[in-house]
Amino acid sequence: MQFKHPEILWALALLVIPVLIHLFQLRRYKKTPFTNVAMLQKVVSESRKSNSLKKWLLLLTRLALMAAIIIAFAQPFSSTETALREKETVVYLDNSFSMQAKTNGLSLLEKAVQDLIRNSKGETVFSLFTNESTYDDVNINDIQNILLSLPYTHKQLNLEEIKLKATTLFSKSTSTIKNLIVISDFQQRIASNTPTQDSLISVHLVPVQPREAQNVSIDSVYLEDELSEQPKLTVLLSGGSEEENLPISLFNNDTLIAKSAAKFNSNGTAEVIFSIPGNTKINGRLNITENGLGYDNRFYFNINEREKIKVLAVSASENDYLERLYPDTEFEFQKFPLNKLDYSALDEQNVVVLDNLQSIPSSLQKILRTFKDNGGTLIVIPSNQSDFASYNSFLSAFSPLQLIEKVANSTKVTSISFDHPLYKNVFEKRVTNFQYPTLKEYYKVQSNLPKILSLEGTDAFLLGDDGFYVFTASLESNNSNFKNSPLIVPTFYNMATSSLQVSDIYHTVGEISTLDISTNLGSDDILNVSKEDYDFIPLQQTFPNRVRLTFDQNPTSDGIYTINQEGESLQNISFDYPRTESKLNYLDVESIPNASTQDSIASLFEYLEAESNITAYWKWFVILALLLALTEVIIQKFIT
Repeated sequence: MQFKHPEILWALALLVIPVLIHLFQLRRYKKTPFTNVAMLQKVVSESRKSNSLKKWLLLLTRLALMAAIIIAFAQPFSSTETALREKETVVYLDNSFSMQAKTNGLSLLEKAVQDLIRNSKGETVFSLFTNESTYDDVNINDIQNILLSLPYTHKQLNLEEIKLKATTLFSKSTSTIKNLIVISDFQQRIASNTPTQDSLISVHLVPVQPREAQNVSIDSVYLEDELSEQPKLTVLLSGGSEEENLPISLFNNDTLIAKSAAKFNSNGTAEVIFSIPGNTKINGRLNITENGLGYDNRFYFNINEREKIKVLAVSASENDYLERLYPDTEFEFQKFPLNKLDYSALDEQNVVVLDNLQSIPSSLQKILRTFKDNGGTLIVIPSNQSDFASYNSFLSAFSPLQLIEKVANSTKVTSISFDHPLYKNVFEKRVTNFQYPTLKEYYKVQSNLPKILSLEGTDAFLLGDDGFYVFTASLESNNSNFKNSPLIVPTFYNMATSSLQVSDIYHTVGEISTLDISTNLGSDDILNVSKEDYDFIPLQQTFPNRVRLTFDQNPTSDGIYTINQEGESLQNISFDYPRTESKLNYLDVESIPNASTQDSIASLFEYLEAESNITAYWKWFVILALLLALTEVIIQKFIT
């Protein structure tokens, strides 16, 4: 037994006073002569014995009464070992999109919030955080309205991140009991690879999951035959059942332009193809209606006028392979011999190709360095009779790259760097039996640029990145058959298209993406991006003939946005939420180490309250004091 006010127990020492009074109370009896009658002496003797017993009983009763009152004021109680220690509570409430799943007509997030409000004591101080927000040292009354209107988000912290965030909200004290409550549906993506264990933090998991884990999602779209009169828009869906035909609608702004049905296969996936008008701007939105998650039932995309990439070739070659690689449907291609080149035209280009030049004049070198610094893409194809001094002077301005020697030895291109950005999404698999191009002569180089294509013996054939690409051999027909290789098309096409970051038909919220806008900005001008009442300024880099926009933290919501310059609309861009929440695959919560699991929020709070339970006994001592007072009355009345 423990006491809330143990210092009051010192008052028990006062009990010795009535004992002393009783023991040392001396009474002198006055002797009165009387007739010596034996019977009277016997009555007096018995009366004295009865009176002595009564006094002893009263003494004991009063001592017990005083002791009961003193102990009652000291407030005795009993408790568990942890009940008296100070407690800190941090709650993680998952508000990711998967918490939109329904159970008994409520979303998982709504039900979790209601249970949290219902079971939390209004005066209890705790900290709460979600995937985006933090509320430190609050009680439930402070944040009740915030929780009831809590928005969903595409962000999802994993278990390791949750623990790290909670650690910052707990105090540094080692004497307090720290309880971390994790309320989530525990999708598999919440698992962390290296969960850490902290002996000072007790982790309590509360899984909230729907009765039926089924959800249909619009996963992605892509455009085929974009330059034809009727391009095809392919829509990919997942999560359906074989017997299901799900209606899907295609809108241009708010106008319904097509409707179809998704027929799912045994894997739960479906593909729907729409024919759309060619050469037409479309602010597209795809819609489905189903009972799963709501955020992935719509998909936004844009089809804008495709801006042509400007390519200029300074060439001493009579071959027309560059004209065929850069058709006028997608490119504005120009070709000039060196002696007829207008240097001022270089500022307007996106790509410059130096093809088969024997030397590069110093005046052109200076202009091309400025061109590259302004974000242009430079492709260098040497001649079989290249001047080493001229080329090395030029190449060293962009990278530690030098032509070392000319190798007159027939060889083949045998290695492709499949991980290089130039070949991203080009190959379905890593091929090893492609048609090897051959060379008669090439230049051995010294460089730290990444190799893109390599020769037998690991010498480089094509190297470079970030808008600077160098071949180590002439591509003339008398030296190489690379122009007849299937590799030449994706290689030159991707080198050119990387020079101008044309907007994809959609972008993903939260992922880094770049977009080039062909416009001229003043020194104080900026571009802003807006949608209805949402407006932000993206990171932007200004070049002489374009502005490069980079999207990262913004936007935070999906939709079709407009890129504006001084109030004038330049073009639209679409963003969609990532579909990582769409597949409802859940963890086995019991298998998560170093954590306890509760079936519901209510049972968790009952468990925590039981751990903090204190049994008080002061009322029983008050009752005992009343009974002793009644006992004293009875003794006074019935014992004579």
